Amino acid sequence: CCLFQLTMSLNSSTLSNEENAQGPKRSTECLESLELQTPSSFQDNPLQQLQLASQEVLEKAKKSGRSKCPRCNSSRMFYCYTCFVPVESVPTNEIPTVKLPLKIDIIKHPNETDGKSTAVHAKLLAPDDVTIYKYPCIPEYEEKKHEIALIFPGPNSVSVKDIAFHLQKYTKKGVCASDDDCSREPLLKQAKIEPEEEKHPNECVSSSRSEGTRLKKIIFIDSTWNQTNKIITDERLQGLLQIELKTRKTCFWRHQKGKPDTYLSTIEAIYYFLVDYHQEILKENYKGQYDNLLFFFSFMHTLIKDAKCCAGKE
Repeated sequence: CCLFQLTMSLNSSTLSNEENAQGPKRSTECLESLELQTPSSFQDNPLQQLQLASQEVLEKAKKSGRSKCPRCNSSRMFYCYTCFVPVESVPTNEIPTVKLPLKIDIIKHPNETDGKSTAVHAKLLAPDDVTIYKYPCIPEYEEKKHEIALIFPGPNSVSVKDIAFHLQKYTKKGVCASDDDCSREPLLKQAKIEPEEEKHPNECVSSSRSEGTRLKKIIFIDSTWNQTNKIITDERLQGLLQIELKTRKTCFWRHQKGKPDTYLSTIEAIYYFLVDYHQEILKENYKGQYDNLLFFFSFMHTLIKDAKCCAGKE
């Protein structure tokens, strides 16, 4: 069930900018009413705990309305979802930049609506580390299989904490030397420990961390469930290490009707993977380093919740 839920987590899409523009303006009365009506949702909302840069620039942009994209001149709200840049009313230097510990490729289905995809948030906020490809125009990963993983559920998917163990099964050419090599215990696990080495357990942890950081790139699929099969069966993605995420509840406002709240949006899946990677592979305390990946998402979440309140839907 968890694996299937992760598949659907990559399906979610962001609210269209058109709907953003039409949403009712917030008011103090509306905010107070929302807090009184749904106190539990506010307490349980993990977005409230994020360490975010000031969103004042988005507040100003919301009040001024739609603005032009500096590249294509299209009228957009907050950012252009085709050029991957903020609009003129949102100065780039007022948008936070997130440095990621590895590169991220997002493979977007051609029929996925640009204005509904949260994948663009990752490109806007981590421009140096995120690349978005529109299927079928995707890279060849064959020669890099020893340092790449795909976030996608399946019978052979592994957890984030087991990345180090499984990456050792891949050679630098990106494939196992043989089926036996793939199923055999990695050399790190088989190595004989000399008596004097047993006195230094931290060395084993350090070695595991080193193996885990062999991961250089992670791939996400931005698509609906009905569209996913065509991408995941592409020969260029075959043989990649597949990763499954821990179960988390989404805060996404455009949730698929009748689906569990454990189906995440794409930007949420990216964020939660990085938090897990930071803690379980880099072995470091998480102190909000990637929280700003949800800079737009959290703002729009509040915007939509308030709009529903004012419209009497909450």
